[in-house]
Amino acid sequence: MSRLLRLVPYLHARDQVSLEEAARVIGVPPPQLEQDLRVLFLCGLPGGYPDDLIDVDLDALEGEGVIRVSNADYLARPLRLTPTEASAIIVALRALRAGAEPDTREVVDRALAKLEDAAAGGSPFVDPGDDVPATLALRAELEEAVRRRRQVRLTYYVPARDEESERIVDPHAVVSHHGVAYLDAYCHSAEAPRLFRLDRIHDATVLDSEVTTEHTEPRDLSAGVFGGEEATRVTLRLQPEARWVEEYYTVEDVRPGPGGSSVVDLLVGDERWLQRLLLRLTPYAEVVEPAHFGDGAADAIRRALALYDHPAG
Repeated sequence: MSRLLRLVPYLHARDQVSLEEAARVIGVPPPQLEQDLRVLFLCGLPGGYPDDLIDVDLDALEGEGVIRVSNADYLARPLRLTPTEASAIIVALRALRAGAEPDTREVVDRALAKLEDAAAGGSPFVDPGDDVPATLALRAELEEAVRRRRQVRLTYYVPARDEESERIVDPHAVVSHHGVAYLDAYCHSAEAPRLFRLDRIHDATVLDSEVTTEHTEPRDLSAGVFGGEEATRVTLRLQPEARWVEEYYTVEDVRPGPGGSSVVDLLVGDERWLQRLLLRLTPYAEVVEPAHFGDGAADAIRRALALYDHPAG
């Protein structure tokens, strides 16, 4: 893309230029430039009709080794942004800056300076603010606790039980998976290693007490947040009305079933979470195996239906 954007204004300023000369100026081998030109003639304005596309004379390119380009007047001049377009980019860059590493912030700051200078005198821009978001501040606090080997008291929301719990943890690392940050720590309440999503930590207090468990290497989350004995592989049969689960959740495998249904495998770290999911999917999902994982959801459904028979007076 960057080569094409440099190439078109260069070619537009000349009636024709040899393939060898253009390749030397652009800084690519002639075969690569020829491939680029075969992509270029498929580019143009929205619509895709012949008059919308850039015209590359392929006959001249193949027969004479000469490049001729036409119908690209709109790329003959530098790109200009409307005030609305510039505002959108500036807002996005400022939001990106808030969560960026220091070296990335330097690049973003240079881009912002150029955009804001070029847009000076236009409409005022929406500023999302320069304050570090709460999650980023929490992450910095937890990373400092990891570095100092200090225990942390967490108030944590547990979605499987729909409740908050307080526990003391030994923080070992802050890790990320699919854009979500987790605290990898030893939980003294569970007496086992656990992952805590930072956006579910409602309060964190770094204590003076030192961690009591051995420091471990940051957990590898490339295969997902569950592993080993922390999760059970559950197979569900989904009717078409429930197949949105395949896209919404991380599933291990999907197999077609009769009548547009599917059979999916997913890792479940807490049976209560699965029960809540099945309540949402009823009657369009069932547990294939392990079969007893569906018992809790079935009991919950029966209790809910019983309320209709004996409503509160």
